[in-house]
Amino acid sequence: METRSKWLATAVAAEAAAASVTILTQLPLHALLLAGPLLAAQRLSARIAAALGVAALALALLGSPPASVHDLASLLNIAAVSIWAAVTAHSRVRAERALDSMTRLADTAQEALARPLPDRVGHVDLAVHTRPADGHARIGGDVHDAVLTAAGPRVLLADVKGHGVQAMRVAAAVLAAFRRTAATEPDPVRLAHTLDEHLGPDLGPEDFVTLLLVDFHPGEAHIVNCGHPPPVRTGRRLHLLSPPRSSPPLGLRPAPCLQRVHLTPGQRLLLYTDGLTDARDADGTPFPLDAPQCHAALTAPAPHDALRGLTDLLRRHTGGLPLTDDLTLLLAQPAPAPADRVHDTSPRSAGRSSTA
Repeated sequence: METRSKWLATAVAAEAAAASVTILTQLPLHALLLAGPLLAAQRLSARIAAALGVAALALALLGSPPASVHDLASLLNIAAVSIWAAVTAHSRVRAERALDSMTRLADTAQEALARPLPDRVGHVDLAVHTRPADGHARIGGDVHDAVLTAAGPRVLLADVKGHGVQAMRVAAAVLAAFRRTAATEPDPVRLAHTLDEHLGPDLGPEDFVTLLLVDFHPGEAHIVNCGHPPPVRTGRRLHLLSPPRSSPPLGLRPAPCLQRVHLTPGQRLLLYTDGLTDARDADGTPFPLDAPQCHAALTAPAPHDALRGLTDLLRRHTGGLPLTDDLTLLLAQPAPAPADRVHDTSPRSAGRSSTA
């Protein structure tokens, strides 16, 4: 509203200045009077553009009434340009309304795809940061979610090939399949296979989805990794939790296995997409996730403070340049589990497991 008021003031001032020059100099500078409607066509409504056009025509008649065919042609030119300005403003306003409607639709779709997670699910505190690579798009190819199962909290982080609106259909399919089955399937390895089966009809020949599933149990986390960057565990140093056996992403015949890792209440797990590790500085150097500064950031007192510190480091590394890929950071920190949950309620998976 403030910007439009400034544009209106500018258009009226330009019109007044042009009228003053035309009237005071007694010169046929009628073209100057078109400044008002032309400025209005860029930011104001069709009604205001038409009003300024009528004013321009009236001021032209007041300044020097037509005395020749040339003067009459100048008046006709003012009338024609004023009509063009009004029509242009009308078309622009319609386009802006359509864009606003599409933006609201994108916001609604984004909220459905990546609804904000609560700060705590079960006995696990969560903090999330997301940033699409396309600054004009509100929907990226990264998806995340969390559910509370009978055995404890379960977290999903997935990265659909591509980013922006083109990845929306597959991203929606990932979350729909997860939300249908995650709370009732006790085995995360079987869940990964189930998600792959559900996604089959939505994936093209070259499409794929990298996936992380993490189940949190007292004193440990169970990780299933299908082609995704491995999580990082905090401690005295940052420990990259590479899977014992690599698996292709969903859509490319995944062969997931269960990875069991120790996770005490004082430790955290950082789940992230490759928008973090692929971020480059001006020299093309990737973001150094293993740097001491990252360890200091991730061990900040509160999880949300830790993510803010990490994103500040990322921003300084890239020099504020836009990211080339979508970015999602999810930091999970277990709190002490209730006494009645200290026994192991984890399923026995068919895939190979390891402890780290």
